[in-house]
Amino acid sequence: GEMLGLEASWFSYSLALGFVTWGILIAVQLIAQLWQSQCQIERLSQQMVLGKTARILEDDFPYSAQVGFWKPELVVSRGLLESLDEIHLEAVIAHEQAHLNYRDTFWFGVLSWLKTLTVWLPHTEELWQELLLLREIRADRYATQEVDPLILAESLLYFAKAPFYSSNYSNFSFSCSILSSRLAERIDAILAEDSEPLTLGWWMWMLLFCICLPWITVPFHYS
Repeated sequence: GEMLGLEASWFSYSLALGFVTWGILIAVQLIAQLWQSQCQIERLSQQMVLGKTARILEDDFPYSAQVGFWKPELVVSRGLLESLDEIHLEAVIAHEQAHLNYRDTFWFGVLSWLKTLTVWLPHTEELWQELLLLREIRADRYATQEVDPLILAESLLYFAKAPFYSSNYSNFSFSCSILSSRLAERIDAILAEDSEPLTLGWWMWMLLFCICLPWITVPFHYS
């Protein structure tokens, strides 16, 4: 067959096969990283934190995250437990519970794979950073249903002053901390009283369907 006026050849077949192989290798690498992080957290002790079972990092830096893929576990550091009072710690836990409810570790694991595959496209990194910001804003809005927005904003400022730094747990990157350059946007979103919920309306689903329509028509193409 032909595409864009060019006849398909062994070169195009080899190019497509190479791209698929590269995608598989990237997926294997990501799975290996997830397996490594899972092995690390299984060696950590468990403790009840405000009614939630959490794995405890015996380090003095503040850290909280959902670590895993489909069934992540809550991981917090000893430094976080000793530094925050109960109301601020409750805000952090509520934020992490949002990530669990939305299965962000799973979806952003898949999206990170797609991001790696499309790194050669323009503005990929900018789009990725926007997605990360929207992920955190959505989790913040969920948390504000459980805790006072001002308390959550104060907790974010605490994380910004003492960011995560550990070479021993380099795979534990899914934290509620964020770059200081986007911190103001998160706090503004938390304190905005008229903010709309980050949910998909019917028109968004229709737009998503139109975007995916070319993929749906692929089985009906013939050479």
